Amino acid sequence: MDPRPTIEAPDDDPFLWLEEIEGERALAWVAAQNEQVLQRLADDRVAADRDGLKAALDRPGKLPHVTRRGAHLYNFWQDAAHPRGIWRRTTMAGFRQEQPDWQVLLDLDALAAAEGEDWVWAGATTLFSAHDRAMLRLSRGGGDAVVLREFDLHSLAFPGDGFTLPEGKSSTVWLDRDTLLLSTALGEGNATSAGYPRRIRLWRRGTDPMAAQVLFETAVESMGAWGSVDREGGQEVLIFMEKTGFFDGIIFLGDRSGPQHRVPLPTDATYAWQAGHVAVKPRTPWTVGAATYAPDTLLVLSLDALMAGHLDPRVVFTPEPRRALQGFFWCHGKLVLAILDNLAPVYQLLTPGSWDSAEVPGLPQIGVVDLWPLDAELEESDGTLLAMAQDPVTPPQLLLTSTAPAAPALLKASSPSFDATGLTVSRHEAVSVDGERIPYVQIGPRDESGQAPVHLSAYGGFQVSRLPYYSAGVGRLWLQKGGTAVIGQIRGGGEFGTAWHEAGRLAAKARSHDDFAAIAADLVARGVTVPQRIAAEGGSNGGLLIANMLTRYPEWFGALFCTIPLIDMRRYTKLLAGASWIAEYGDPEKPEDWAFMQHFSAYHAARPGQPYPPILLATTRRDDRVHPGHARKMAAKLQEMGYPAAFYEPEAGGHGYGKDNAEVASFSALGAAFLRRAIGWETA
Repeated sequence: MDPRPTIEAPDDDPFLWLEEIEGERALAWVAAQNEQVLQRLADDRVAADRDGLKAALDRPGKLPHVTRRGAHLYNFWQDAAHPRGIWRRTTMAGFRQEQPDWQVLLDLDALAAAEGEDWVWAGATTLFSAHDRAMLRLSRGGGDAVVLREFDLHSLAFPGDGFTLPEGKSSTVWLDRDTLLLSTALGEGNATSAGYPRRIRLWRRGTDPMAAQVLFETAVESMGAWGSVDREGGQEVLIFMEKTGFFDGIIFLGDRSGPQHRVPLPTDATYAWQAGHVAVKPRTPWTVGAATYAPDTLLVLSLDALMAGHLDPRVVFTPEPRRALQGFFWCHGKLVLAILDNLAPVYQLLTPGSWDSAEVPGLPQIGVVDLWPLDAELEESDGTLLAMAQDPVTPPQLLLTSTAPAAPALLKASSPSFDATGLTVSRHEAVSVDGERIPYVQIGPRDESGQAPVHLSAYGGFQVSRLPYYSAGVGRLWLQKGGTAVIGQIRGGGEFGTAWHEAGRLAAKARSHDDFAAIAADLVARGVTVPQRIAAEGGSNGGLLIANMLTRYPEWFGALFCTIPLIDMRRYTKLLAGASWIAEYGDPEKPEDWAFMQHFSAYHAARPGQPYPPILLATTRRDDRVHPGHARKMAAKLQEMGYPAAFYEPEAGGHGYGKDNAEVASFSALGAAFLRRAIGWETA
């Protein structure tokens, strides 16, 4: 029972060979692991769950998401006939019809077949104003790295003289028909240590992109640099965004010769401008003159005065302990605020000048509501907004509203993906180890047995709010079968603003894990279930959470599903994009950081002879964000110590559960079956 690596000897790692993503020895190990998992789990019941979930994800009545570019609404659509998807468009009048008349622009399945490529759609941007050319982003297998290709929207073909760029972490912005602003990590010296673009170039049609003029570059140690453009009032202003860290950045304004002026605001502030005004939300206290503004306060300033060095902020939003600003954006001269008021959605419209505030009327006050501009280009917006409303048992509805306050109109409503009959939704609070009250949402039937099979999930990182969305996967694979689902709003997320995030970041990261265990304990204390019937699932940062439940709180769980996780906190900065997350977790190269990081590095904390619950670790080989080595090595170490840890790794999928609905359904059905059988809800 070899326990290496350990907290005492963190660099003595016998499983480094599993970090070789395509290494012969590593792939042979993965193949053997996959075969064992499939032999153990993949039976007729899993096949039925897989097929049922795929049908739900492919259902004709699901909600089509649209963006307006010029005269058309664009949508990317996947279903049974188009598993990779089709890019299509219609008019607003056509979209309002029960069966819109879509024009198919690109059939990705046909393209992949013709070119022999594993293409996955990663988005498109169209030429400003004309919208007759597009830059497509095509991923191989679902990874973050993409191939960039120009597409003609008249001929529906790739033009012979079109812009193209090989696979890499790259992005472009149209400046005019023959000029792009290019950010790419391709080529020698063009990537930061996190693997993101280091340089921004001016790329002209017919020229070598790697020889294009460099307008801006950041340090190798920075997270990355990206370009954008502002065309308000018909004047072109180039925007150079330098991300010095995950939560810090600097913006420069300039032209096609390069940056000219730095926007003189704190590096940790979030800000946006329009109509001569800039809205600013600082992340840490910001002192201007004799006044100090608290984090998450929203302030407005004159853009001209700011650039001239004259700061005279006006407060337009003040946070409260459980009333937090989730985001803000400009639309057609109005400032739109997205607020969570004790987790209830509130949207406000602010009018420049008077800065009078009015709520967007007619939106639901419960569940989850998202609001955004219909138009892809802010300069083309007429103030039209889209809202999507849903809750865990109510399928999404797409509503049309505007910055000119009016009752929203229903555009489309999704058909259900599972039977929610008899399900109720309730909110509760657990008390964590330090006395903080941690909210969670419970969905399920009225089960008074005290033995409810519970699916528990949360995220707790990067100030991402984990809200109770409608989920086809949890609905079909858990709720519809009679189970209970629980979604936690643990610290490290953004549900209650920056303070909630800070309470689960860096040295406090372990506190977010305490919160999750507190929810499990509260479910038991309330008589909902017992620990052996709690199955927990989490991915990415949530995978780190689940790995820590294994090592820190095994007594509260009957089974764990740890997906696309980071787990080895000693080496995470050396693996793919890991260096970009130092602001969230800390730098293991610094002794003062490793002193607290070692306690949530589950890879090192795992020890022999512990009462660990069954665990399935799963990742994807094409995940080029969180290295698959994390899950591989954790599974190998646990097995070496005698634990029956299971491991599964499909070849494609990227940083997710699959590149298409079939792969997502297969991944999810397998994981859910593992959880149900491990907690004794379903026989093996």
